[in-house]
Amino acid sequence: MADFRKWLFAFAVLALALGFQTPANAQFGNAPAFTCVANAGVPPIVRSEGVTELVGDLVLNCSGGTPTIAGAPIPLSNVQIFLNTNVTSRLISSPTSEALLTIDEPFPAAQPPVPSTAQSVANAPQTQLACTANNSTNCAINGVGSAPGPLGPVGTTGPYNGTPGRYNIFQGFQNGVNSIAWLGVPIDSPGTNAAGQLNTRVIRITNIRANACLLGVSSTLIPTQIVMFISVNGSQQVTINNPQQTVAFIQPGLVTGNGTGSYVQCNNLNAAFITAGGTTSGATGGPVYLTATEGFASSFKVRSYDQVLHPGNSDSTPSLQNVPGFPYNTESGFVSSASGLVGGGLGAGAVGLADTGTEITVSFAGVGAGVNILAPSTLYLQPSGSASSASLSATGSTGKAVLVSGGSGTTYTAGGAVWAILSVSGTTASVTYEVTASNVNVLEQLTIPVFAAFISNTTQNLPGLGVVTAAVNFAPLSTSATASAGPIPRFCQPHPAANFITINICSCNLLFPFVTNQAGFDTGVAIANTSLDPFGTATQAGTITLNYYGGTTGGGAAPAAQKSTTVTAGTELVFTLSNGGDHGIAATPGFQGYIIAVANFQYCHAFAFISDLGAQKLAEGYLAIQLDLPTLNRTGIVGENLAH
Repeated sequence: MADFRKWLFAFAVLALALGFQTPANAQFGNAPAFTCVANAGVPPIVRSEGVTELVGDLVLNCSGGTPTIAGAPIPLSNVQIFLNTNVTSRLISSPTSEALLTIDEPFPAAQPPVPSTAQSVANAPQTQLACTANNSTNCAINGVGSAPGPLGPVGTTGPYNGTPGRYNIFQGFQNGVNSIAWLGVPIDSPGTNAAGQLNTRVIRITNIRANACLLGVSSTLIPTQIVMFISVNGSQQVTINNPQQTVAFIQPGLVTGNGTGSYVQCNNLNAAFITAGGTTSGATGGPVYLTATEGFASSFKVRSYDQVLHPGNSDSTPSLQNVPGFPYNTESGFVSSASGLVGGGLGAGAVGLADTGTEITVSFAGVGAGVNILAPSTLYLQPSGSASSASLSATGSTGKAVLVSGGSGTTYTAGGAVWAILSVSGTTASVTYEVTASNVNVLEQLTIPVFAAFISNTTQNLPGLGVVTAAVNFAPLSTSATASAGPIPRFCQPHPAANFITINICSCNLLFPFVTNQAGFDTGVAIANTSLDPFGTATQAGTITLNYYGGTTGGGAAPAAQKSTTVTAGTELVFTLSNGGDHGIAATPGFQGYIIAVANFQYCHAFAFISDLGAQKLAEGYLAIQLDLPTLNRTGIVGENLAH
């Protein structure tokens, strides 16, 4: 009995001891799990032509868990994201990427001039300090627990305040064509504050660029989506709600339009541009208008926020864009000068910094010898549907674009604009404009007036004949579909070339509806080159081809076509069917039918005379019928009015 009482007393003491420990254990056991909710905010619309489109940030809002005690190592986690297309964020030093993971929204102590709404009151300024190792365990050795800070994103007292050992920016590395990874990131549970309220830890994935070209535009009413998947694992359990997020919608970013022009070889075209110092007073043809219109508002972007604050500024002075989550609406992403960031700052190829603003290029092909192409040095963006001429005036404009490549160095000032003669290489030329100011809330149009100019020299076959095509696209065009150190932005080419101008041979086409050298009759013909006149018309010269349709005496075939020697301005080709004539035209005895004469000069007129031999009893004359415009429309060539 006594032994039983002793054991009963011992059990009571043990129960009392366990009872004292219960509150602590219960509190630990009942602590909310470390849980993160993924959120993509408002996914942006990106250009279907884009290879390096900046998608929306993915944000993890985390709560719960038990914070690491002060001085103890923070548990390390591996974070990896995947896209349903290629990741094309810039490779700073392969495999180190410009893609970043930030913790607790590190606002810079010295902020750029952005609207005050960009900073939440919960975000105290803190130094941005980067961890750059591919395996960030190397950066996390000194990642130790500390006071979790106030409710909401941790301020200057938390473990991610940007002081040595407390990194708040982690640089990812390419881990496959569609994936970025961050290994060994110290992610501390935020826990609760003194009032028992849940603290929040914010993890942001930013500077993710995607190849929208590979996915293309949806053929249904539901737009194509770029989807991001996120996984977190490592030395602690992190539950993620909604790990799959839509981070962008794909739409065509560019709608193009091509005007056309048709000219003839034997007339000078806009020669004043190349002979009189560039005036429009002697222009013989207006510009052809090419258009590039946004497929959606904000498709055209400037390079950096400095140009938003100072529209039209050169992009040679970009600015930092280091406030997490702020909608800068530029081609650049999160651009920081954080200490330790590989490629940080504003140098060429820097983290998050685009190389240019949106560029529009026009590529010309089939440019013949002697053909000059001129385009303006400065253009102004206008609301979609504006008059073409408005592109040369800042009045009512919503943005600006400047010529950045394609000029030969020769410029002319005409009509209040500076025009650049484009460099022609072989039979190709191009001109590229960069957007230096735009309004992301307006659907904008860039209209490019382009002049063709040449001096006629038909004896040298100048200008070259044929069709010149033009293709309007984003620039630069690239076949690189994966991440690289290449230019940002870059694009694929879905927009085909269309006819720009056509240069036709100078031609005058005449029909002699009846000629005969049968039954005692003969026909004489005179074709005059009338380009020599008292009106200052540029003289022309060329051959004449005679095409015979009908037959010869006895049922023979019609003669083969024959070509004369050159008929100069102010002279005539004269011949008869029976005996031939000058300029190398041979006789075609016994022929009866009709003749179509094709003269390689523009202003021809002709007369035919039918009579009996010696014109003794019967004779009749008539003017040849012109087959060219504006009378008949058989040839499409512009000629002179019918004159009889």
